[in-house]
Amino acid sequence: METQLLVALIVFLATLIRSTFGFGEALVAVPLLALLIPIEEAVPLATLLSVTVAALVMLQDWRHVHPRAALRLILSTLLGLPLGLLLLTRAPEGIVKATLGLVMITFSSFCLFSRNLPELTTERGAWGFGFLAGILGGAYGMNGPPLVVYGTLRRWSPQQFRATLQGYFLPASLLGLCGYGLAGLWTRQINQNFLVSLPGALIAIWCGRVLNRRLQATAFRRYVHAGLLLLGIVLLAQSLTLN
Repeated sequence: METQLLVALIVFLATLIRSTFGFGEALVAVPLLALLIPIEEAVPLATLLSVTVAALVMLQDWRHVHPRAALRLILSTLLGLPLGLLLLTRAPEGIVKATLGLVMITFSSFCLFSRNLPELTTERGAWGFGFLAGILGGAYGMNGPPLVVYGTLRRWSPQQFRATLQGYFLPASLLGLCGYGLAGLWTRQINQNFLVSLPGALIAIWCGRVLNRRLQATAFRRYVHAGLLLLGIVLLAQSLTLN
């Protein structure tokens, strides 16, 4: 019971981050959950949480979704997945993570301190960013960073940013969840932890929606890129332990 309560607390925190900003719960959930439960339970639980958050956010804020952008991101992600799987099996993990971390740190630092951030005025760029998200998702389950960059360059409002990312993550996470089910990794213990954590997650989703609506666009982007910078640092640190 003590372990389940700690799991519920981690789920609440991760869900609050995801509901507020639209991404980032995996950075919190998976490493912390892995301290309490086996990693083969932590990852499916985080994916089940992702599906729940995305579905509820979509029900609440579907009007803020950019459907054409979300569709292009999803389709191009499917094209990038095979290359990501190839990268996973062939390229040294340390080098890939170090490169990704440095790119994220550089871009986030530029966005945080530059006053002349470039802007994408059309949705054609979604194909390239979605393809890159597919590569990173297939290799290391990290679809989020290219999507965050794309949303920033498109100047999405906090509401559009949050909702459109969920329009992407819902089908992507559902596919992942189906894969875990076929592999026998979706177990009764995962369902028990999810049900215990669900009340807190629902509260976190509501709180995140309130916080998201109260954030001004400038402050929102600053927080988003601070989170992306943190993720880049974590990846770089992980790469050093692998080399």
